Amino acid sequence: MSAAFARLRDRVWRAILLGMGLGAAPLAPGTFGTLGGVLLAVPLGALLDGAALVLALSGIALGLFLVGCASGRAIVRLFGREDPGCVVLDEIVGYLVVVAIDAALHGRPGPWTHALAFVLFRIFDVLKLPPARRAEELPGGLGVMADDVVAAVQAAAGLWLLHAFGLP
Repeated sequence: MSAAFARLRDRVWRAILLGMGLGAAPLAPGTFGTLGGVLLAVPLGALLDGAALVLALSGIALGLFLVGCASGRAIVRLFGREDPGCVVLDEIVGYLVVVAIDAALHGRPGPWTHALAFVLFRIFDVLKLPPARRAEELPGGLGVMADDVVAAVQAAAGLWLLHAFGLP
């Protein structure tokens, strides 16, 4: 592999893993990274509804999840460890999972739902309640991604409870 190709490959990996730069935020990169999911979900919600919205959100989340799972070696090569805070692709996927689940259960999410999904996902991602902590121990890119998907399912359950009590 040529040096020019290796540099290009590493730039592409860096852009994807850092959520197009959101993960480079000096404070709370995971929170800024989650905004990448919001920036994808809100316009999709404005364009699509029903099954099309759920399919789009789920498909993008799955595609990015698979990219993240394949990124294990690139993460270590670029950042020197398995799960540095600046890697936020997992937060983007996590937010999309929360919103996809909510859209499947309650239809197109409105602004309050997006806000609650954001806050709940960040809480569950930071707390890493079981089994999220265990999922984080999986090897390579799978471990980077899996704990955020678990946190997303937990956040979606919390959002479902809020809806059940009449909150938006």
